[in-house]
Amino acid sequence: MSADKRAEVSKNDILEVALEIQATLVRHGYDLREIKERARRIGTHFAGLGNQYASLSNRLDRMDLRIERIERRLDLQDA
Repeated sequence: MSADKRAEVSKNDILEVALEIQATLVRHGYDLREIKERARRIGTHFAGLGNQYASLSNRLDRMDLRIERIERRLDLQDA
């Protein structure tokens, strides 16, 4: 086999490997975008849970105040 033929085969092999690497990088790019989207959705979900917790906490605080007023009116408070 001549040197030119070996060089040509080598160039084709390198090009083939480079194209495979490029295709792999494209797939990884799609996967990374999907992972980022899922992470964003999880973050949004946790933020919503924090808001729900704050809302429930406020409701419990208001109920506690109402119970204290009822106890005072009925003279049920401990001395």
